[in-house]
Amino acid sequence: MPLVYQQNINAVTKIGVWHIAEEEDFFLKQVPLQRTITHWHKRLQHLAGRLLLKELYPDFPVGLIQVADTKKPFLENEPYHFSISHCGDYAAAMVSKEYRVGVDVELVTPKIELIQFKFMSDVELKISNGQQAAGRQWATLCWSVKESVYKWWGNGGVDFKKDIVIITISGDAGEGIVHCVFKDDRELNVHFLHFNDNYLTWVLTAH
Repeated sequence: MPLVYQQNINAVTKIGVWHIAEEEDFFLKQVPLQRTITHWHKRLQHLAGRLLLKELYPDFPVGLIQVADTKKPFLENEPYHFSISHCGDYAAAMVSKEYRVGVDVELVTPKIELIQFKFMSDVELKISNGQQAAGRQWATLCWSVKESVYKWWGNGGVDFKKDIVIITISGDAGEGIVHCVFKDDRELNVHFLHFNDNYLTWVLTAH
């Protein structure tokens, strides 16, 4: 089973990562394809994310998932709060019975350096977590952190450069916490884990 990472964050919150190595039929036997997706790999990513929800909580009602105008998936009356991400051959999901959550997984690639100035402030470009400042690893981590915050927020209308400001980072290059401020008034701690040249990031808060 390609569940390559799973952690119980607390008594009511779980996170997991799935390495997508199966054919489509494997997933379709367990979870529904809820919308038309023409690209075969994007279909696999979609299905793997939903199967991962059931791996974390077997009674998760994946067939009842709705998608808001902001593209955030949700369940009516929110029996579970959840977030899904996928990149390349990995899908990540985070589910909580009580906390608002956001999760993201990103593969480190050179192209991030071409757009880093669009979502990173001058201060963020100078921060280095034991890595080359403004290098692709740091830029990928920043992007992933901001994606997790964006998904945690869930209401759209976020300027990644202005509204999500990274202040400090603690830990090492492999695992730690990024401290940031959201929309000038909300302090958030975003956890990160580096694995197989990917970054997994997540954030959770009480309502």
